[in-house]
Amino acid sequence: MPISCHSALPQIRTDTALTLALAGNPNVGKSSIFNQLTGMGVITANYPGKTVEVNMSTATFDGLQIGIVDLPGTYALGAVSEDQWVARQAVLEGKPDAVVVILDATNLARNLYMLLQFLDLGFPIIAALNIVDQAKRQGIETDARKLAEALGVPVVQTVAINGKGLDELVRVAVGVARSPGCCEIRSPGYGQDIERAIELLSKEIESKITDRPYNLSARAIAILLLENDPDFVGLIESQPNGQDTLAAASKLAAEIERDHGEAAPMRIARERHGLAGTITAQAETIKRKPSSYLVDRLWQYTTAPWTGMPILLLALASIFGFLFFAGSYLSTVFGDLWAALLSPIIDGAIYFVFGQSVISKILIWGPDAGIQASLSVGIPYVLTFYFILALLEDTGYLNSVAFLTDRIMHNLGLHGRAAIPLVAGAGCNVPAIIGTRVLTTMRERVIASFLIVLVPCSARTAVILGAVYLYAGWQPAMAIYLIVFALIFAVGIGLNKLMPGQPTGLVMEMFPFRTPNLATIIKKTWYRFKDFVFVATPIVLGGSLVLGALYETGYIWYLTGPLSPVVEGWLGLPAVAGLTLIFAVLRKELALQLLVALALVRYGHDAQNLLLFMDARQLFVYALVNTIYIPCVATIAVLGKELGWKRAALIVAATVTLAGVIGGVANWVMGSL
Repeated sequence: MPISCHSALPQIRTDTALTLALAGNPNVGKSSIFNQLTGMGVITANYPGKTVEVNMSTATFDGLQIGIVDLPGTYALGAVSEDQWVARQAVLEGKPDAVVVILDATNLARNLYMLLQFLDLGFPIIAALNIVDQAKRQGIETDARKLAEALGVPVVQTVAINGKGLDELVRVAVGVARSPGCCEIRSPGYGQDIERAIELLSKEIESKITDRPYNLSARAIAILLLENDPDFVGLIESQPNGQDTLAAASKLAAEIERDHGEAAPMRIARERHGLAGTITAQAETIKRKPSSYLVDRLWQYTTAPWTGMPILLLALASIFGFLFFAGSYLSTVFGDLWAALLSPIIDGAIYFVFGQSVISKILIWGPDAGIQASLSVGIPYVLTFYFILALLEDTGYLNSVAFLTDRIMHNLGLHGRAAIPLVAGAGCNVPAIIGTRVLTTMRERVIASFLIVLVPCSARTAVILGAVYLYAGWQPAMAIYLIVFALIFAVGIGLNKLMPGQPTGLVMEMFPFRTPNLATIIKKTWYRFKDFVFVATPIVLGGSLVLGALYETGYIWYLTGPLSPVVEGWLGLPAVAGLTLIFAVLRKELALQLLVALALVRYGHDAQNLLLFMDARQLFVYALVNTIYIPCVATIAVLGKELGWKRAALIVAATVTLAGVIGGVANWVMGSL
């Protein structure tokens, strides 16, 4: 059940008996655990001045309502990047009762680094050792008891994708949260000289700093100062004796640098990594053997260039083929059922109440033609695509795509990790643009966001399939995708050459394929599709009524007149079709839905209604322009939020120009054939 967000961020405590925070890297299954516990009913919030989100929801366990805070996925805590800063501030200021740190059993040493940081801060910790099934397949076995003894925290083995171990995890976490004194928080032990410096600085802090930030222990603050954390340096500097404490910290840090030949922050990080490796060696047994598992072989095949690229092309062809055939079949069936069963009832009721009047004709545009158009586009194409996207995510195939396309991405000024938000953009541009936060520079984020805007999202795919494929054939529909993909590469190469800077390298963990969980896929699909049902349908209904009123009263021709030179003259489309393109700024699929509603009102429930209204060439140009020009208002809003309004305005203007030029050229070329 979603909870209401407190207005004053960064206070993120939930209005529940207990609050647990989930922490872990972006690929360790943290989101899966959060979704399994909360049913995906979430609210999101941003810290002031930050774009990284914190997700919050509730779960019920043995009658106890628990607040669950999903921290941003990150490998460490600190002030180095936004995700690290938000993750740390969320626990420092939100003060959860316990923190569940999710560890990857296939890469334990790397994951322990952040857990050790949480221990340094003094938080009650529960470790969720996740992906133990995959680790076992790789010959990696972790003794949870030994790991718990070495860390001094409870360890629970889980498999997030199917919910295994989550009940035990919550039970242990609730026990720790209810009785924080049951488990002594053991600080990690570093090298002798590092521990000496921490001890000396801790005594300095205890004697001179009376108001310690966030009520942290003197030891925790000492470590942060030795790491030269800018936030805590500023907080201590404002204290009455802060300058003396900072001077002591600088002196001790200088001694560490002199003894080890590297800066104190680097030395402490190296000690923490070393300790993580030592603990892993104590708890982990590796029995590597040649893989005989199909999923492991598939992973090798999909990441090797000579086999991976053909597989990728085959996967894309299969996806679009399934959308083409399954979508068109579902669209036809749904349209026939609506026309036979619901349309007569709706129209009869409207005519019974309002008679044969202009009002009746206008109302038919909404409940009948509008809703039919919305669902006949949404169910066959949007719902189907979201199911396929969730399947790709759950199998882990998107990670292999990122690795495989790294070299190609460099030509566009990006690296392989950018492939994931680009692919996600085929579902919806909004979360895909938010996903560019995984990229390290603003240059990369601008390039990736521009390219994502050009990626045909599910709404634009619905227009291409519902208008072009259904009435003109699969060849013109595929031609639109080829044109758009060529445009994406051309724009990426151009931006890479024009914008100063160079793409960074790809550093990411690689994960083998996993068996998808049908229940999780269905949840993801519905969670995404319900936005279409509950948000898009009212907009389509309202837009259909407005368009119907303009059409039935004749005012539509006054509005379409100014559009004629561009829409009719350059693009070769009916002027009224240009009006539907303007409405599509609200939501991209609205263009086709309003066009279908217009055709339904004018020509009835004829299976070939759009061809009675526009020919195949016009449908092609119409879908092509709709695919390229201005993203929807939601995408524009997130562009402004993520990149700044100046950059967002430039991207919008560029897409309008590209759509006009390419659409006009396509009309001229096809007309001359």
